Amino acid sequence: MIGPAPCAAPTRATLNRSESAQRPAFYTLRPGRLPYDQGIALQEKLLAARPRTPGDILLLLEHPPTVTCGRRAQAEELLVAPPELARRGIAVHDSNRGGAVTYHGPGQLVGYPIVDLDALGRDLHRYLRLLEELLIRLLADYGLRGERSPGRTGVWVGREKIAAIGVAVRRWVTWHGFALNLAQADLAGFAVIVPCGLQGVRPTSLEDHLGRAVPRAEVEERLIPLFAEIFGRRYLGSYETDC
Repeated sequence: MIGPAPCAAPTRATLNRSESAQRPAFYTLRPGRLPYDQGIALQEKLLAARPRTPGDILLLLEHPPTVTCGRRAQAEELLVAPPELARRGIAVHDSNRGGAVTYHGPGQLVGYPIVDLDALGRDLHRYLRLLEELLIRLLADYGLRGERSPGRTGVWVGREKIAAIGVAVRRWVTWHGFALNLAQADLAGFAVIVPCGLQGVRPTSLEDHLGRAVPRAEVEERLIPLFAEIFGRRYLGSYETDC
């Protein structure tokens, strides 16, 4: 019989490529150290551009010493007056993210995912748990056991908190995100606040548990493929912007 050859059955590799191509895409943007207000402005710009962006964006950076007060922050959680904090070189900013008071500074990895929640069924609770899972898996990559604490958003190692999470959503696109403590020496900033409104919680860092300094770039390189896996995204590289 003369005619077209029958189509070959798809191989597993072909199916894997096809399945991967159907996953939502994401890019990274890694501007280094940015003042907090500039980080907010950059997120605002990315949010405004989101309808024209061919994928989600994972913004990875660090901030100079900064205290931020989320929507649940109470005045008594700030243990040092803002003028004194300014004298010490610590900025103070109100923030429209969820959560209470936290500290950002050098020696942290801050991640701001700009993610369309439609792909997650507009389930913010699920999104928060996935952020925790991302950080727990990252810590496991370093041989550490990160854990959740019932009723508290974030990640702990034992009884010490190593990562804070506070997010916001606009038109079902996320912004703000997480802060993971990397460096031991830079935890002193937490002494000026009641972290996340939790009395008696001691912060910890990767360096505390590994006994060595951990470069932020190294942690970013480990985190990016985990983000792709946990959120079911395809990584398409660096996102170029004139920000």
